[in-house]
Amino acid sequence: MKPYTEMTKEELQNELELLRIEYRKYQNMELNLNMARGKPSMEQLDLSMGMMDVLSSDDDMFCEDGTDCRNYGVLDGIQECKQLIGDMMENHPDNIIIYGNSSLNVMYDTVSRAMTHGIMGSTPWCKLDHVKFLCPSPGYDRHFAITEYFGIEMIPVPMLPTGPDMNMVEELVSSDEAIKGMWCVPKYSNPTGYSYSDETVRRLARLKPAAKDFRLFWDNAYGIHHLYDIDQDYVIEILAECKRVGNPDMVYKFASTSKITFPGSGISALATSLNNLDDIRRQLMIQTIGHDKVNQLRHVRFFGDIHGMVQHMHKHADILRPKFEAVEEILDRNLSGLEIGTWTKPKGGYFISFDTLPGCAKKVVAAAKKAGVIMTNAGATWPYGKDPQDSNIRIAPSYPSLGDLKIAAELFALCVKLVSARTLLEKKTAEEA
Repeated sequence: MKPYTEMTKEELQNELELLRIEYRKYQNMELNLNMARGKPSMEQLDLSMGMMDVLSSDDDMFCEDGTDCRNYGVLDGIQECKQLIGDMMENHPDNIIIYGNSSLNVMYDTVSRAMTHGIMGSTPWCKLDHVKFLCPSPGYDRHFAITEYFGIEMIPVPMLPTGPDMNMVEELVSSDEAIKGMWCVPKYSNPTGYSYSDETVRRLARLKPAAKDFRLFWDNAYGIHHLYDIDQDYVIEILAECKRVGNPDMVYKFASTSKITFPGSGISALATSLNNLDDIRRQLMIQTIGHDKVNQLRHVRFFGDIHGMVQHMHKHADILRPKFEAVEEILDRNLSGLEIGTWTKPKGGYFISFDTLPGCAKKVVAAAKKAGVIMTNAGATWPYGKDPQDSNIRIAPSYPSLGDLKIAAELFALCVKLVSARTLLEKKTAEEA
């Protein structure tokens, strides 16, 4: 079929009528499918059920150093867990604090602490006239929600296949003292699936911020979430690179086991410089006596070490890979050559990013919803929910069954064609008027 953009008005009218007939068939199916969030499927959650059996009332709850995990104490987390998560994050255990189940909670706390008490002696952000964050876009909606909640001005930065537009980042960070941070998802980014190139990481480590309390908020959410055994993305470890070039304190690095074990009952962690850790501990020792050490011990005994965790992630990949490949095959088969959409083909993570013709994303999501498929709101991947082109849509293949996912992807592709044909027809009609 010829590209929609090259069709005549009559051809678009005929195509639109055929698409409407097909769309009504989906409506009559009374679907109720949800692809709104990147949730692990039940099959993935079942992979971790053995964790429920590694500790019982007959087991000892003591660490190798004699710590009783049932009692108070150990602010940073038990050593065995710091070693396991340190291997996962590629950081030394001495640079890590283990938290509760949610890394998003740690990010929120980190921003909140900077707002009320500043960073390492700097002026609290709440006392400044302006506080700004750089936001690679499209990006993670929950990151943007945190900064918006605190009234921090968000500046979109184009997200390229190599990472954020570094020319723009370098210029802004070096010239504006109000820019205090930047959200980063360096590997298999949400939603594009892009990973930062070596050059991007090295340029980030060498930033010369106007603000001495500028920090990279490095969310390593998908660090070991590969889809393939061999064809994997590699990202330079940012803390070591920053230390090597004389910027040791510039990064807060976050991670969790949320999409490795149980999202509601995992463990999270922050890795950063010793100076930053000292600053954080002063607040943390007021906030808590320590996080759930029994859960930390449970994770350690379930995995044993990083090799056990990597093998566990192979099982996740075996479940996720067919879903990603199914969506990509359906998009290729239905949309290739029509010039009405582009999409990413990530090697890991949880999302596929789709770009419609300008002005079509909200209509596509609405059409899918009307036929029974819920997707992430169009615009959610941009600060303030405002996609300037109204073109980006996040596809989350993980949660539905493979059969349901194929139906949803076919319907999505149909909605893209339906909305695109209608939009192009309206444009041609307006040009003739």
